[in-house]
Amino acid sequence: MYGEKTDAGFRVVGLAAEKMNPQFVRQIVSFETDEKPGTIIVDQTERFLYLVQSDGKAIRYAVGVGPVARGFDGGDAVIARKAVWPRWIPTPDMVKRNPAHYGPHKDGVDGGLGNPMGARALYMHKDGKDTYYRVHGTNDPNSIGKAVSAGCIRLLNQDIIDLYERVAPGARIVIKN
Repeated sequence: MYGEKTDAGFRVVGLAAEKMNPQFVRQIVSFETDEKPGTIIVDQTERFLYLVQSDGKAIRYAVGVGPVARGFDGGDAVIARKAVWPRWIPTPDMVKRNPAHYGPHKDGVDGGLGNPMGARALYMHKDGKDTYYRVHGTNDPNSIGKAVSAGCIRLLNQDIIDLYERVAPGARIVIKN
């Protein structure tokens, strides 16, 4: 599940699942909800993302998520599009907040191992508009389970690749602060 692999020409580093915090290993869990299968539910406080399945189950993925004050304000959105090894451009607010860190990247970073969005991205829109928040991979596996990023929801690259294959554009995503 977490083995090394080549993906679109990039090397995804393997992880030893037996050395990971067992809570951070992708797994099917009991999950009671009124949401229909295919819905994504993110619990920012607990730092888990759930992909609702049938029969009271969900696939649970551990996430790293930014400080709630800068994060998506909660509620629901739609996955408007998906991308493989996406290009990343920091928002103007990010550049303004930390010009030394984000300024050199203001024109964007091509997809790849040096890109903070990792192997895949799911783009969240609300009321037909881009929220500028993403569910994406990370090239920093140590960030999972922590309050990190500028507010986006990050998963291990192996987990975002798995989620990407399971989710279609138009899927509902519910963010709980």
